[in-house]
Amino acid sequence: MKTLGIVAHSAEGATLCFNTACRHGGERLRPFMHPHIVMSAIPMAYSIPAWQAGDHHEIARHLAEGVHTVARAGADFFICPDNTAHIVLEQIAPDLPIPGLHMPEVVAAEIARNGWRTAGLLGTKWTMTGPVYERVLTTNGIAQLIPDAHTIERLNDAIFAELCRGVFREPTINQFIKAAESLKSRGAECVILGCTEIPLIMNAENSPLPPLDSTRLLARKAVDLCIDAVNWSARHGWIKQ
Repeated sequence: MKTLGIVAHSAEGATLCFNTACRHGGERLRPFMHPHIVMSAIPMAYSIPAWQAGDHHEIARHLAEGVHTVARAGADFFICPDNTAHIVLEQIAPDLPIPGLHMPEVVAAEIARNGWRTAGLLGTKWTMTGPVYERVLTTNGIAQLIPDAHTIERLNDAIFAELCRGVFREPTINQFIKAAESLKSRGAECVILGCTEIPLIMNAENSPLPPLDSTRLLARKAVDLCIDAVNWSARHGWIKQ
């Protein structure tokens, strides 16, 4: 089996990703068995000021350090369980030592598999208004809907003030559910949980739309790639099957 590298950005999302990978390995193989996993966790505190300032060069420096760390530890490829980080990872992927599995591409493939044509997107303000999901979804013939500007700011604040710190309050949960309800009223057929912490508060039971759990989808796909005898190559730093 191939060795998986997990490049953490935020701790809560990376923890969920790691746990999911281990459990999916046990489901695919046998109890307590999973591919070898190595992990890096460069503190996100180094990158927060750069995100706020729009300094992608500084963010790239820390993300690249994380990828180099797992590569030196023997990873054949990496995943970064952070949707927003892909804005910068797309820029530096060709220069990284190992290829990565592109999170929004994995999510888009699941949307297409279900036959949905319009997807709502929740996440940080950079993810919701940024280029990555819009490009990936459009390429796959899927329309993207995001909340209004006021809701985008409120969700972004909740992510960094609460979810990324392991704080899960009922009013905040309702805030995300209400945002999904609004997207549904505008024609969304599903909702992308496009921040790796959102699946900690939203799921199929409380979401008004079928949820696309970006964290677990990425982890499971990565484990499948490690286990299965599939032929994949890396183009522009990303795994292409």
